[in-house]
Amino acid sequence: MYRNILVPTDGSDISLKAVRTACAMAKLAGGSVVTVSVKVPYPYSAISEMQPVPPQEFYDAQERVTTEWVNGAQAIAREVDVPCKGFTMEAVHPWEAIIEQAKSQNCDLIVMASHGRRGLSALLLGSETQRVLTHCDLPVLVVK
Repeated sequence: MYRNILVPTDGSDISLKAVRTACAMAKLAGGSVVTVSVKVPYPYSAISEMQPVPPQEFYDAQERVTTEWVNGAQAIAREVDVPCKGFTMEAVHPWEAIIEQAKSQNCDLIVMASHGRRGLSALLLGSETQRVLTHCDLPVLVVK
């Protein structure tokens, strides 16, 4: 049984479904959940001196939103009485932060949502879930 489960969240309905799945699994195993939400770095541009949003405002908004997502996941865990630690991280590539956090928290399973993109949109947009599956040596459960 998996006892320490990492579940990333982006606040979407499908990621909240993954949170509920991770919490249910942890509850059955008497385990715990770690949730993480990844912030993207400020999009500096060499083209213009004018930035649409000042850097501090950008960082504050990102922190506010990702903290809200993590708090939402922790609330779901509390509803079913599962211990849950929450983190926000900044990373250029969210999949790397997800794997790093899973390893640093000694997780034995990652539960992730898949947004189900297909065809050209999947090819162009990529998938953080697919990248975690490709680069991680921990088991990954994909929730659709």
